[in-house]
Formats: sequence, structure tokens, C-alpha cells
Amino acid sequence: MDRLLGLLKTARGIRLDESTHLALQSITLDTLTSLTPLIRALESHSHPLEARTLTDVITLCTKATDFGGLGLTPSTPLSPSQQVEVLFLISAWLESLNSSERTAPYLTPLPSRPPGRRGMTLTEKIFAARDVERRGWVAPGRTMTVSVDWILASDASWSSMERTYRQLEKPGIWRNDRFWLALDHVVDPRINGRPEVQKLIELGEKARKDFKMTEYQGQNFTILHTEYYRERAEPGMITIGSDSHTCSSGAVGCLSIGLGATDVTLALVTGEIWFKIPECVNIRLVGEPPLGIGGKDVILYILQQLRRNTVAADRVVEYTGPGLKYLSSDARFAIANMTTEFGGITGIFVPDDTTHDFVSARKSPKHKSNSTYFQPDEDAEYASTHEIDLSNVRPFIAKYPNPDDVFPVSELVGTELDGCFIGACTTAEEDILLGGLGLEQGLKMGMKPTGKGTRKVVPGSKPIRNRLEETGLADVYRAAGFEIGIPGCSYCVGMSADRAGEGEVWLSSQNRNFENRMGRGSIGNLASSATVAASSFRMQVADPTPLIEKIDMARWNQIQRRKPVADSGVVKFQYVEPAGEGEHATGEQQGEKSGSNPNVSSDLISGKVQVLGEYIDTDALAPAQFLIHSHSNEAIGQHCLEYTHPDFREKAKQGFNIVVAGKAFGCGSSRQEAVMALLGCGIKCVIAQSFAFIYSRNQPSLGLVGIVITDPAFYELAVDGAEILVDLEANRLEVKEKEFGFDFSEMERKLMDLGGITQAFHKYGKETFQTMCKPHSTKVFYKPDGAAKLEEATKKEVLAW
Repeated sequence: MDRLLGLLKTARGIRLDESTHLALQSITLDTLTSLTPLIRALESHSHPLEARTLTDVITLCTKATDFGGLGLTPSTPLSPSQQVEVLFLISAWLESLNSSERTAPYLTPLPSRPPGRRGMTLTEKIFAARDVERRGWVAPGRTMTVSVDWILASDASWSSMERTYRQLEKPGIWRNDRFWLALDHVVDPRINGRPEVQKLIELGEKARKDFKMTEYQGQNFTILHTEYYRERAEPGMITIGSDSHTCSSGAVGCLSIGLGATDVTLALVTGEIWFKIPECVNIRLVGEPPLGIGGKDVILYILQQLRRNTVAADRVVEYTGPGLKYLSSDARFAIANMTTEFGGITGIFVPDDTTHDFVSARKSPKHKSNSTYFQPDEDAEYASTHEIDLSNVRPFIAKYPNPDDVFPVSELVGTELDGCFIGACTTAEEDILLGGLGLEQGLKMGMKPTGKGTRKVVPGSKPIRNRLEETGLADVYRAAGFEIGIPGCSYCVGMSADRAGEGEVWLSSQNRNFENRMGRGSIGNLASSATVAASSFRMQVADPTPLIEKIDMARWNQIQRRKPVADSGVVKFQYVEPAGEGEHATGEQQGEKSGSNPNVSSDLISGKVQVLGEYIDTDALAPAQFLIHSHSNEAIGQHCLEYTHPDFREKAKQGFNIVVAGKAFGCGSSRQEAVMALLGCGIKCVIAQSFAFIYSRNQPSLGLVGIVITDPAFYELAVDGAEILVDLEANRLEVKEKEFGFDFSEMERKLMDLGGITQAFHKYGKETFQTMCKPHSTKVFYKPDGAAKLEEATKKEVLAW
């Protein structure tokens, strides 16, 4: 107890009166119950926050390990190691009070939209609510700094983030209670003895200790996005994660955006990040989906109808419309998750009663008391609106290697398979339960699993695995020939213990089916859990509809705890509006387009062209199998495009050091190693028709020049071996005596001038984004006294002159 009293003094400045202090000193911390006298003393001495924190720690300690606790009982004697763990948790949760108090509170939302304010989308309202300048409104094109609510990282991305953190000279993190780190991509008990995997575990444990993390759950508790979405993400928040499927939590109206590891590290340290406000596209859902149709088939249908990297490219996708009421929160999760395959920056659902019920069902008040419900204005400006009729959705399959090469299952029935996998972050609890119920019906009908092939189901978290056991569906999976794995990415990422074999054909409920994704040379096709389950009996593609139609719907609703769709008329929450300070409804609200600074230092790049095609993905640029071994540009550069373009690296050495590519260059995973690999090969510049969003952020952050040119004439001239001269000062390039112009945003220009985001932090510290987002000019201005002076000046200063 002496140590605990000292901790209260150092962490929170609490010193109880002498008599109380002496009385408490005599107590030994040998059980959780022994904390009770201290809690009462804190309450009686007007320290309710600290008293409640100790109570919360006791609650956490008594939770079952499958639900993130220690599995202790209040009166059971604590072992020495358990005493150490309890004291650590108390210190971490006390520090979380400090973290919270250091964070500036957000403005209280307004009950209605102020007169004169431009109509905004849901996305724009969330950005406006987190705007550090508190203007109350935003518009596409504005470059601004926003506060973040949560940071996400996996074992694979934390390795890169930790290196960046050390390069920043370990400045400390913004909040110890808002960092969610999951050991899920690589860590697996079957391979944890390998030195490189042991290193990832050690980095995770060290982060927990150094940062006093309150939310760390250790190895294989959950896939990164699963329990974050289920128990932490709230409507109106901004989440930044170093993983491309961070968008999953858009299911609950949380603006969740994946970025590269360096960007995310800066957000972890500062609590802020910069954005150029993107346009939004509205996917309006109408109609009612058929029985048993979940989110996976809906997003596959959207991909079939609209295609990836088209209407969603470089935009946020907002899902709206009357059809939302037929989609559970888990169905929305699957759709939001695969918005990255659609090509969107992220996907977000307008929060509604379904959202409110889902968030309100959480046990911890801490993770359901920060919700803010926004909705798009009727006059919000969307780049485009597309209607999707859910009644047209059927079981679908996306054929290897494109997630938008989608066909009805009925057209592919009988296709031979070598493996069936149900799992990955896109596969929510509802999907795994429905797959199990389908298998149960098949077994009842006398269907038996053939001896051919591999079957595996991997629940997204321990609580979901617990639910499988509780419902008896785990036994059904086993009876149907499935191995039940521990929570993790498994076959979906193909970089841990589970990898599909070369030439094997798989049907999987994962989200990405790019070349080599499940393992080198493997062929992965995407479908819902129900379709994978139905296909697993004979290891041939099968339509799940006959099995689904036999499921007892009353039991299904009971198992998934889903209420029938109904309008109760009860108001459960109120939609609100972002507040601003000193807001003025002026023409300025129509948006501010960022332009490049014309006075940067001269910089010329020359080289020969190496042409690549469209949709060059980061999985190909930086193959997963080499990520955990490669900690430098040069190391990962040795494997750049190794599987898809084996001569790429040798040509780069020969001076073919300017990449010319097509659409969506850098699509796929968020891994910043894709940029590192290009730099490590000696690539000086990448020119493409368009870049995937996360990749486009990683280029300037790491110092690689990326240029967008859409003129078809350029691509007719820029053939393999053509010589190109790039003038970054003039924003012009020359190929075969013809010139083409290009442009950078002001932030991209600043980052390239400084040599990347790490160097920017060394110059500006924790004010990096606020400093760099201030609009500056370096033109000659004439002050009232008539004297001309060349200097940097903000727009506000110029207007004042």
C-alpha cells in the first residue's frame, strides 16, 4: 500500500491527511478487496476521479481473460506477479486521468445549424468538430489540422512506427488511454519462437510498459479492428490507424482513416494530423436484402456495379438511405471494411438507432459516453450519388485477383477448391455465426466433409470465439472438418503461420484477393462466410441459399441478439451540429484550394522511364513475407516487385529510375514499406494517372516525389527507356521535347522541401501540423507605409495591412 500511496502522490499530487495515511500504510495489498479502504478514503477526501479509477481497475482485474481481464476474484490472495500487474494497471489508469486532463475539450455541439453556414456532409461535420482552429465548418480542398480521438496499430505496423518514434527521439505520446495496439498480423503461438516474431512481441510489451497503455490486450486477443469497433469506436470520433482497413469502424459513424506508419506515429505523439479535406461520394442504399444476405455480399455487389478505384477514388464514401435499417452493425462493418477495396479513403455510415443500440450495449461507460451524432445536411454537396438496391443482392464471389471481378455464386457452382477459410477482419461475429448455422443445416441433411482440402475458421477475437463455444457452433465447425484458429489475420495476410500453397485455389471470406496475398502463387477468391461454409463440404463452390432457407430464424435472431426491424417512435439520441468560434458565413466557406509554393528551391530530377501498369498494389511493391526482416529502405528494396516484376530492380540499377504507371498506384495495404522499397531501389520519382490515398500520403512523408499527370499524350511519349527531366521548381517535366505541367498541394511541397515528416517534427516539434497547415505566402507585399518587403506572411496579416 505504501507504493500505491506514493503513486497517488507522484501521479496525481494527492497527499491524504496524516492519520488516514498512517492507517492505510498498515494495509497489505494482498487481495483486490484490500483496495476498498483506500477507495473510501479518496471519496471522503474529495478525490472521486481517483476513487472511480481504482474501482474500474478492480472491475478490469475480475473480468475473464477472454474478455480482456485478469480473471481474478476480489478475495483471492494475489501472487507477487499479480500484485505487480495490479499496481501497473493502477499507475496506467491514473496516468489516463492526466492524459485526459491535458487534452483540450471539444466545443459543445450545437442543437441546430447556424444561419448562413454551408451544408456539409457527415464527414465534413466530423472534421469540423475536430478542427483545431474551431471554425465550425469545412469544405473540400481546405488543408487543416484536426485533433484525433484514437490511434490504432498492429504488430506489423508498430515495428515501423517504433523506429519512427526513436527517430523522433522518443518525445512521449499524446494519450496513454487512446492507443490500441493489437498483436495480430504475425504473432502466432506456432511461430513465436522465431527471433523476428519474438522481437515483435517484445516491442508490443515494451510499448505497454513505456507508455503505460490502458488498452493493451497482448497476443492474439483480437484482430486489430474487431474489438476496437465492437467496444471502443464511437460516433463522431476520428480514428487514425496504420492499417488500410482502419475504415472498418465507419460502421458506427466513426471517421476511421488508415495512413502510413510515419503519419500515424506523428498523430500518436501530437494528438493531431493534417488533412486536405476530401470530396465525398454518397452511396444511397434502398430496398430490403434477401434472407441471410449480410455485409460481404452487399459490398461485393457495390464493387460489381461501380467498380473499384472509380467513383470512390480519393473520396470518402458515405452510406445513407432507407435501406440502412435492414443492415446490422456487423453488416455495416463488413461494408465499411472493404471500402478500401472499393478505392475510398474510408467508408462511414450515418449513425442511427442501430448504431445507438450497438454502442449502448457495451459494458464500459468509458466507451459509450463520448458519442456525437451527426448527419449530412439535405443540401450537402457530394461529388456524386449512386443508388444501390439491396433487394438485388445475392450470394457473390469475387474472382482472383480483383475484388471487383464479381459474379453470382450460381455462375461458378462446382468450381474445384483446395481450401476454405472463414476469418479475417472483414468477417464479423454475425458472419461466423451464420456460417456455423449453415454448416449445421448441412450436417442435419446428411452432408459430410470430403477428405480433400483444408478448412479453417478464425474468429476475430477471443470474445467471438467464446460466443462460438457458448452457442455450440464451435462443435458444428469441428464436425464439418474445420480447424478453429486463434484470433489473427491468418491466411488473409499470408505472412504468419498460415499460408496457402502455390497453385492452390481457395474460397475465403477475407477482404483482399490480390496476387500472392494468401501465400506465394496461391489463388484466392472472395465470398461471404455462408458461401464458404456451403462450399466446404465437397470442396466445390456451392450456393448457400438452400442451407440458409432451412435455418430457424427465431434461433438465428436469438443467437445474434438482433431485434426485429421496427420504428418504436422513441427518440434515443439527437443529431447535432459542430460548433465554431467566431464563425462568419462568408464566401470563404465555399472552400480553399491549396496551391503549391512557387518559391521553393530549384530541384531537377532526370532519369529513364520504367513503365508499370494499373493498380500496382503495395502487397507487390513490398511483399508481406519480407516485411518483418527488412528495417531499411535498402533491405526492403531488394524485394521490390520481386514476384510480379522480377526485372524491376535490375532495370532501376541501370538508370530506369523514374516509374510511370496507370491508375491507383499504391492501392492495397497501408504499408509504408512500399515507398521505402522504391527508394531502396534507387527510384527518384513516380508518375501516375492517380495514386491510392494512403500511398499518396506516404510519398511526401518519406521524401519520394510523386506526380499525377492525367494527359493521355504524356503516356504515349513516356515509354520504357524514354528520358525525362522533372523541374520541381517550375512544376514542369519534359519528355521527348514536349512539356507537361503538374502541381503539388502546399503540404506536399513543404514536406518535400524539409525531406519528410520526421525532419518536419525535428524542426517544429509537437506543433508540426498546426505550423505547417498555416497558409503562407512568400510574395512581395506593400505595407501601408509604402515600403516593400519580401517576407512570409499569413493571409490574416496581409488583410490587416
